[in-house]
Amino acid sequence: MKALLIFKKIAMSIVTALFVSFACFAIIHNAPGDPARILLRQKNPTGGLDQRTVEMYAEKLGSDKGFLQQYLDWLGGALKGDLGFSYRTSQPVLEEFTSRFGCTLLLLALSILIALVIGVVFGLLAAKYHNRAIDYFSRVIAVFNMSVPTFWLALIFLWIFSVKLHMFPSFGFDGLKSLVLPSLALGLGYSSSFLRVTRICALDSMASGYVTTARAKGIGEMMLLFRHVLKNIFIPILTIMGNSVISLIGGSVIIESIFGLTGIGNYLIQAITSKDYPVVLGFVFIIGLMVIVINLIVDAGYILIDPRVRQGNYEKG
Repeated sequence: MKALLIFKKIAMSIVTALFVSFACFAIIHNAPGDPARILLRQKNPTGGLDQRTVEMYAEKLGSDKGFLQQYLDWLGGALKGDLGFSYRTSQPVLEEFTSRFGCTLLLLALSILIALVIGVVFGLLAAKYHNRAIDYFSRVIAVFNMSVPTFWLALIFLWIFSVKLHMFPSFGFDGLKSLVLPSLALGLGYSSSFLRVTRICALDSMASGYVTTARAKGIGEMMLLFRHVLKNIFIPILTIMGNSVISLIGGSVIIESIFGLTGIGNYLIQAITSKDYPVVLGFVFIIGLMVIVINLIVDAGYILIDPRVRQGNYEKG
C-alpha cells in the first residue's frame, strides 16, 4: 500500500510539473519584446536592426513558429537537460544555474537549520516551563520574528556586524563566513513557525496519558521531553519544514541581492532586469520543480511515518 500511494503522488507530481512548465513558458512567451531583436541588440547595442537579419535570427531561435510548437520544442530540450542559452553570456542556462546553486543551497541549509534549532528548542522549553519566564520570552521571540521583515533584519545585521563591528563580510561570497548574516536573517524570520507549532503540540502531548504513564515510571523530564514528546510532534514539524524551505527559496532572492551573494536568486533578478528570457524561464521552471519535489518528499514522509495518513489515503482512493 505504501508503494501504491507513493506512486500516485509521483504521478500527480509529474502532471503538476507539466502544468508548471506550460504556465512558465506561456508567461515568458507573452512577455514584451521579440527574442530575436533582444538577442541582436545584446550583440550590437549601438547598431541598427535590419529586418532580414531579425527574421533570420527568429528562424534560428525558432521564435517564428507557433506557440504550441515552440513549447513542445522547448519541453523536448528541457527533458534532455537543454534549457537554452543566456542572451547576456551565451552560456547554457543549466550551467548558469548549477554554477550558482551551491551558494543558494548552503544558504537554504543553514537558514533552515537555524530556524529548526531555535524554533524546536524554545518551543519545547516553553511547553515544559508553561506560563513561566522562558515561556513568555519564547512568545516574545515568536511575535518579534513574525513582525519584522526579513530584509529589514538583514540590513540591521549588516549595519551592526559588518559596518560597525567588522565581524563578517558585507558583500559577496567568500566561504561560509559570508553566509552567517544572511542565514541568520532568513532563519530567524522563519523560526517563529517552528516555535509556535512545537509549543502547541508539545503542550498537547504532555497532557496525554502516555506521558503521564512514562512520568509515573520515573523517566526524567528532559528525557521525556526529547524522546517521547518530540517524537510525536515530528509530523507537524515536517510540515512546517517543507513549507519553510519553499518560502525560503523565494526569500533568498531578496537576501542574496542585499548581501551580493552569487546565488540563483541574485542572478535571476539580473536576468529579469536585462530581459534575459531563457534564463528567467529556465530558473523559474527549475525552482518550480524543486518545490514539487519538496512537496513530494514531505508527502512521502507522511506515508512512511504515520500509518493514519496511509489509512486515510487508502480509504479515499
